Amino acid sequence: MNEARPPAPNSGGGEAIGRIALLLLLCATTAGGFLWLPPARGFQNPALARIVVFHVPCSMAAYLASGVATWYAIQYLRRRDLGDDIKSRVSFALALLFWVLTTLTGAIFAKVQWGAYWNWDIKQGAILMLTLIYVAYFALRAAVADPRKRATLAAAYCLFAALSAPFLTYVLPNSTPDTLHPKGTLQGGLSPEYSLTLWGGVLGLCLVYVWAFRVHVAVETLQMRLHKRARRQRRVVSATVWPPAPAQN
Repeated sequence: MNEARPPAPNSGGGEAIGRIALLLLLCATTAGGFLWLPPARGFQNPALARIVVFHVPCSMAAYLASGVATWYAIQYLRRRDLGDDIKSRVSFALALLFWVLTTLTGAIFAKVQWGAYWNWDIKQGAILMLTLIYVAYFALRAAVADPRKRATLAAAYCLFAALSAPFLTYVLPNSTPDTLHPKGTLQGGLSPEYSLTLWGGVLGLCLVYVWAFRVHVAVETLQMRLHKRARRQRRVVSATVWPPAPAQN
């Protein structure tokens, strides 16, 4: 049986420099979105339409997290290593977080552009369905007590969710012209200022995901190792006191 190993720590100086660089990138992207970008032409509220530079990066980070979760789900099905299950679950949770942020920023965009937070546009309905699919993953895990059976079922469900994500967020919305969402946002539909800020936001949030993933995996792996050690110690203690000493007359 393979035992999960926590990721090897990097040098403290490199970690600190990386965190500072990430913070500066996020600050620059946020400041650029609010202070540098001109109002977006072609929208009902050009000034507030700039939220697209936060909305799109959330969805891109969600795709990245979903892809990593799927990769480790496949690895678990191949190797049956609970460490892969931990990584898949952590990444899946972060993907759900980013999908929720995508939904919330999209609702704000819908309010300022179309007059209501929810318009039952096909893309809004699709991402709501996708979010529910991701929530159901954790309901499935909570319903199964055996760790290995839970990990196997969760890995299989993760593959289903991975296939659902591109279909619900890209294929289905782009298969019909009856949608309020603008198309071609990432295919040359942005000015250079918007492209620079948007892709800076994508990079920043993807790096936030990487940082959060590494931290959570390290914590979860340590907890699992401590739990296994405690169980081994309990078995040793039980073996030393059994059979009980005969009663004295």
